[in-house]
Amino acid sequence: MNVTTKAAARTVSRRRLLPGFGITMGFSVLYLSLVVLLPLSALLFNSTGLSWAKFWDVATDARVLASYRVSLSTAGAAALINVVLGLLLAWVLVRYEFPGKRIFDALIDLPFALPTAVAGVSLTALYSQNGWIGSLLTPLGFKVAFTPLGITLALMFIGIPFVVRTVQPVLEDLDRDMEEAAATLGAGRGRTFLRIVLPELLPPLLTGFALAFARGIGEYGSVVFISGNMPMRTEIAPLLIMSKLEQFDYAGATAVALILLLLSFLMLLVINSLQHWARRSSR
Repeated sequence: MNVTTKAAARTVSRRRLLPGFGITMGFSVLYLSLVVLLPLSALLFNSTGLSWAKFWDVATDARVLASYRVSLSTAGAAALINVVLGLLLAWVLVRYEFPGKRIFDALIDLPFALPTAVAGVSLTALYSQNGWIGSLLTPLGFKVAFTPLGITLALMFIGIPFVVRTVQPVLEDLDRDMEEAAATLGAGRGRTFLRIVLPELLPPLLTGFALAFARGIGEYGSVVFISGNMPMRTEIAPLLIMSKLEQFDYAGATAVALILLLLSFLMLLVINSLQHWARRSSR
């Protein structure tokens, strides 16, 4: 028996030492089919009742295009800002000790537990013209509530935990010997961060951006109150879908949802490709 045959035999025996692959794989496929594939298949099936001309009319409607622009632009802006703020928060939580650190750490997860409608009402009360913060900004010419800026703030609130919780474990496991070696060789803090730390954090930062962006595109509860829901200005795509459903325009709502799904999938595909490239570059 040659070396290759022995290696193959060891691989087969090693696989047999881990029983239950068939059951766990079958359960995973079933779960994925019921939770993900079946709803998406139903969405595609419902859209088949539309002719291509009707589907194109819905897809190119000015109100629909404006809702996509608002949803994608605000979700992208909020995710980009959260990447910077999330990195700063994760850095403070990992690298420094201070009183109340555990409470501060627990507050990061508050958007996960807080109902999104409560967050939307709270932000609207704060940033409206009569709110605590809005009343101070209005005389200066800044209007937050019922504008895309207000939508961005709401999406920042619900998306910040995704970035922090993605970057924080990587920072905790990061070997500081390289940073100390760079400092010994005369590198400044900025150069050490850019050349040593940032390449290691780039993959989790892209992951956090993708998660926050995906959550922001489909967010409804926290945005519907602060956006004002003005067509062509602050109306988001999920709200437009709900409006079509309330008008019993199921085919139109399905078409809008399908286009939003395709746009989200393409954006996530690009982000995942960048994440894969970042991992290979860091290695």
